[in-house]
Amino acid sequence: MSEIITEYRNENTKDIDLLPTIEMVKKMNEEDKLVALAVEDEAEHIAEAIDLIAKQFLKGGRLYYFGAGTSGRLGILDASECPPTFSVPHDMVQGRIAGGKDAFLYSIEGAEDNYELGIEDAKVLTDKDVCVVISASGNPKYLLGVLHQADEAGAKTIAVTCNSHGKIAEEAGLVICAEVGPEVIAGSSRLKAGTAQKMILNMLSTGSMIKIGKTYENFMIDLKAVNEKLKDRAIRIVAQIAGISHSEALAALLKSNWEIKTAIVSSMLDLTIEDSREELKKHGGVLRKIIYTKELV
Repeated sequence: MSEIITEYRNENTKDIDLLPTIEMVKKMNEEDKLVALAVEDEAEHIAEAIDLIAKQFLKGGRLYYFGAGTSGRLGILDASECPPTFSVPHDMVQGRIAGGKDAFLYSIEGAEDNYELGIEDAKVLTDKDVCVVISASGNPKYLLGVLHQADEAGAKTIAVTCNSHGKIAEEAGLVICAEVGPEVIAGSSRLKAGTAQKMILNMLSTGSMIKIGKTYENFMIDLKAVNEKLKDRAIRIVAQIAGISHSEALAALLKSNWEIKTAIVSSMLDLTIEDSREELKKHGGVLRKIIYTKELV
């Protein structure tokens, strides 16, 4: 068995069961502070992964997360938040967990040892896709099966782990390894390792969406305005980018069926809604290109 750092005992927390609650909290917080530093050490690999994912998106590829237990749940969580945040199709970013949907709510720990299940779940992959396998220990046989099938399909592979000695680090094309050290509770990788994985997945999905034009500056210009909070945000975004009043922004959004980019283009270029949609289509949906062209005129 490969060395599993997350199974080590943490020398700093051996007395955690004897501490007053406030000291227990401080100990956990001190350990959590190490997570961001471990992720920072992997910045170059994360950036490389973002560029790879964005490149495959532009080819019509998809991003798939595969994991077991906590890692699988984090992948599903990140995938599920992409459609409402960036208005992408639900199949563009997907999460798979060992054991299927029931494993999202209930622990099915044995599923991570099933190599054949990994192969079967990964049969959705094509040569346009990116396969991200997520594991603190880096050793689940399920993920080794996923990587085998990904290679067969010609998909790009990325491992997100907290153990450089794990087997997925040997098999994946690109490795992001945030070594956060022993957990507060030995082996409880839902803690520091889980936090590191969440941070990295945030960067992978957000960064790749930024690269393909799903934001303008740091505005969420492709959000789906499906409730009052998001409609209010949409109005503020259109008003600020287009330099118009909130009432004018609301009017533009109502005409465009709450399409933020369409409302902005219509307001800034004085175009009809249909012509604004055509302008966006011509520029690949990237608002920055349209605004940059306008500024040059």
